Amino acid sequence: MSNLDSEEQDILNAFETGRLQRADNAEKDLESHRAIAAATFKKDARINIRLSSKDLRALQARALKEGIPYQTLVSSILHKFVDGQLVEKPANPANK
Repeated sequence: MSNLDSEEQDILNAFETGRLQRADNAEKDLESHRAIAAATFKKDARINIRLSSKDLRALQARALKEGIPYQTLVSSILHKFVDGQLVEKPANPANK
């Protein structure tokens, strides 16, 4: 049983039969995408912030659970926030 739509199935069939061909500018595009990715994730600025020790311990515990350094977790959270990927949950009127 396939979960592919007709377009996806056509692409898979073309791949399996060897009808797909690499684009002429594939290497140039790949290099361009690598450069963009490197620039996006380049960490070239340093900040110092004050947190409550409770919040810092919670961040460190969460990072440990995720298997990453806590600074990386903080950086990821900030990046997602400024990129619009993190949004605030609406306030629950029942908690007021």
